[in-house]
Amino acid sequence: MLKLVPPRAGKSPNWRIRGAYLRVYVDKSSGTDRRSVARAILKNLRGQIERGEYPPREPEAKADAPTFLSAAVAYLEAGRRPRYVARLIRHFGEKPLNEIDQAAIDAAAVALHPNAKPATRNTCVYTPTVAILHFNGIDIKLRRPRGAKGRVVTDYLTPADAFAIIDAAETIDAELALLLKFLLYTGVRLGEALALTWDNVSLVERSARIRQSKNEDPRELLLRDDLCGALRSHMKPHGRVFRFHQGGWLKELLVRAKLAACGLPAPIRPKKGQKRRLPSYRLAWVNFHSFRHTWASWMRRYGGADLQGLVATGNWRDLRSASRYAHAVARDEWKRVESLPALGSRGKSVDSA
Repeated sequence: MLKLVPPRAGKSPNWRIRGAYLRVYVDKSSGTDRRSVARAILKNLRGQIERGEYPPREPEAKADAPTFLSAAVAYLEAGRRPRYVARLIRHFGEKPLNEIDQAAIDAAAVALHPNAKPATRNTCVYTPTVAILHFNGIDIKLRRPRGAKGRVVTDYLTPADAFAIIDAAETIDAELALLLKFLLYTGVRLGEALALTWDNVSLVERSARIRQSKNEDPRELLLRDDLCGALRSHMKPHGRVFRFHQGGWLKELLVRAKLAACGLPAPIRPKKGQKRRLPSYRLAWVNFHSFRHTWASWMRRYGGADLQGLVATGNWRDLRSASRYAHAVARDEWKRVESLPALGSRGKSVDSA
């Protein structure tokens, strides 16, 4: 059977594929140091052996067209974002890059995520596939599925509600409260906060560095003094700043904090496979991403930042993405309503009034 052999210290950093399958012996490098990708390459190699495509009958001959597999490996070896790539490798395999067009990507999205919403297909298939193609010099104009951006959410927390949730979190888990403070005063995504390590934080300089974001753009964060104080009491010599992982338990803690902020007790967590019925409560719409929207809205409303300023922080790449927060300062324009003719003026001009 074929198996993956881990990298050896001082040798190649890549996983090797070794063993025999259908009387074909294999001992070759996978070309990647990522186990999930190497596992996908092994599965693809097993399929080649079953179809009689490996080993190649003419070893000297090289294929003229690059394949998705080689393109994806090059993409990963350059340090690009690995998420979702393994499943794409399993689907496309050795398919030539010049055959990966709109129809092929549409078919992959349906095959890999048959019951998913357009936004999920866009995130998991369209975006990483285009990134791999662009990295390998192929410029493709792709039509995204309708609804690819999902529902545009602009709701944000008032200071009273945000602080009420954080205060409730303090009584449940102090580190949860610190995480919410960090999201509220930096505007980073939850995944970026959970991936942050202490070697990328300098409390002396009041800064933190996000090395890899959703857009693959590193950026610097300026930390408030009070946030630095909270982080200082939590500081460790090394490792991740926050111990949490994305998933059910972290969401459960936030639900408990929201219910407590509304003055409601948290119901007992159901056993695996059982559904829990939560009471109707005012802050049910809040999730971790809501703190990112709140940061941007507060920066506009209280901090005086314009759209260019939001983009300059690095939290958004372009004005189009930041423009959703224009509503936060609409009240400044609404002040003009005081200049309208007063009730009872009976058509008199504003100047005469």
